[in-house]
Amino acid sequence: MMDAVSPSAPDPGAFWDQMYAGEVYRYGTAPNAFLVAQVHHLPPGGQVLCAGDGEGRNGVWLAEQGFRVTSLDPSRVANEKARRLAEVRGVTLTLLNDRLPAPALPDASFDAVVLTYVHVPPALRSAVHRDVVRLLRPGGVVLLEAFTPAQLSRTSGGPRDEAMLYTPALLRDDFTDLHIERLSEETVELDEGPGHTGLADVVRLVACKPPTGGR
Repeated sequence: MMDAVSPSAPDPGAFWDQMYAGEVYRYGTAPNAFLVAQVHHLPPGGQVLCAGDGEGRNGVWLAEQGFRVTSLDPSRVANEKARRLAEVRGVTLTLLNDRLPAPALPDASFDAVVLTYVHVPPALRSAVHRDVVRLLRPGGVVLLEAFTPAQLSRTSGGPRDEAMLYTPALLRDDFTDLHIERLSEETVELDEGPGHTGLADVVRLVACKPPTGGR
């Protein structure tokens, strides 16, 4: 889970290797609650990209539900912990040590893209979200949860840089080519390992790529 990339870090993989070091799973091993609540939007058995999947809690859970999952993260430490978690749970993931934009991934190759707390610097954000749209098949779904600027008053996780936090208006602009089914700001109780615990201010998005590729 790419909670934040240090704006000054030239190598986000190395930054997150340090964050994920050790045996403890920073964001726990249970899936994100919003993902669980919204998984019915995904086609059964579909191909799902979990971008910024970190130590694999979301990817592994989706694989347990019968989805074909690609778990993408720039941290090799996270990739290895995701591999171990999948092995313990008896499922298989395709693990990629990379981050979005990922031009090597083919156009329209996924039925869904899951983004939980994938916060990136403003200069990269729109390119990441454009790549998400590129990777979706017609009819494909984006599920996204991220922190809003109101999170700066909380101690439950997230970037301390307001420029890396998201608003509904920002996401509406970034995903203008998708049909937005849900877009809301909410205050929720997080219980996601030591990295995300307590009240949090989040934005939640469910958006679908039109079946014909147009709006």
